Amino acid sequence: MAVKKIVVAYSGGLDTSVILRWLKERYGAQIIACAVDVGQGSELKSLKSKALRTGASKAYIIDAREEFVKEYIFPAIKANAVYEGRYLLGTSLARPVIAKKIVDIAKKEKADAVCHGATGKGNDQVRFELTFKALMPEVKIIAPWREWAIRSREDAIDYARRHGIPVPVTKKKPYSSDANLWHISYEGGILEDPENEYDESMFKLTVSPQKAPARPEYVSIGFRRGVPVSVNGKRLSPVALINTLNKIAGRNGVGRSDIIENRLVGIKSRGVYEAPAATVLYAAHRELETLALDRETMHFKDMITPKYSEMVYFGQWFTPLREALDAFVDSTQGSVTGSVKLKLFKGNVMVSARKSVKSLYWDKLATFGKDEIYNQKDAEGFINLFGLPIKVKAILDRKNK
Repeated sequence: MAVKKIVVAYSGGLDTSVILRWLKERYGAQIIACAVDVGQGSELKSLKSKALRTGASKAYIIDAREEFVKEYIFPAIKANAVYEGRYLLGTSLARPVIAKKIVDIAKKEKADAVCHGATGKGNDQVRFELTFKALMPEVKIIAPWREWAIRSREDAIDYARRHGIPVPVTKKKPYSSDANLWHISYEGGILEDPENEYDESMFKLTVSPQKAPARPEYVSIGFRRGVPVSVNGKRLSPVALINTLNKIAGRNGVGRSDIIENRLVGIKSRGVYEAPAATVLYAAHRELETLALDRETMHFKDMITPKYSEMVYFGQWFTPLREALDAFVDSTQGSVTGSVKLKLFKGNVMVSARKSVKSLYWDKLATFGKDEIYNQKDAEGFINLFGLPIKVKAILDRKNK
């Protein structure tokens, strides 16, 4: 079946800028560019005109920032989702909402195909395509990096120059950058050698810890049922809350990470990230849970966190298991209401205070001073029963020698 209309996930970056022109040459179809705003900032201003100049017959700019925060970021915070214990899933969480909006436009425009600019080596191709398959299983998916003769970013830059397409990278500075409300990532090019230290000048959200203020800054984050709702006692909208924390944490050098991670396709890759708001929100939420969740619930929740994180990283957002895990996580968050005060100092995040109306911490029980609640003699019988299997094994091992 001939493809007559294609909706492209458009960012205005190197890959998607080249893709608009290439699709017209390859398919001769009507090209519709769709840029989804998940907090990229000023780079969105000129995207529509740029898309129309470089091959699109129509262009959409969709503001999905609040949906991104409420329906993707907040569930991840509640689940404490961190891939391989270090990556805060900034790109991983953004791709499903972007792909969902592409599907919405494809249905509206009655398009035959959707297209993304992810390479055949990366995770994003999986994240985009699993969402397309879940929400519009009949649509044709076009992935130019798996079709065209371009084999490197240098080739793509050459193609752009030949066709007069402006792109935001050069051969001297070829690393790719992806920004949204939750983080900015830097990959490829000069960062591909893990022995190379990153260039300080590339960061946009954070100051160097060495140049951060000489005095710590305190910030208090309020939560309701696991969801952050206020900063320093001021109630904020979801988007404003994250923007505020990005500024506060960023000016204190908080939120940088340099990671070697395991991609879904089996390749190890290096990513440098800055995620100031994410860093402090995860720290605060986790701390509040230590106060408000009972031991068994907290420990079991910790067991599913790696699986939840992996599913987000692998692009398995629109799946029954992720929905089921969210249902469990939501059921644990009813008591996670309160506030956590953090001390930010030269890249470090330290908890200085925490409180909750649902706190399970009982100072009269926890005290090392005199109390009338805990009978210390009870511990002897408990230890005898708890340690019985260990004692029996030791006795029988000695007897059977």
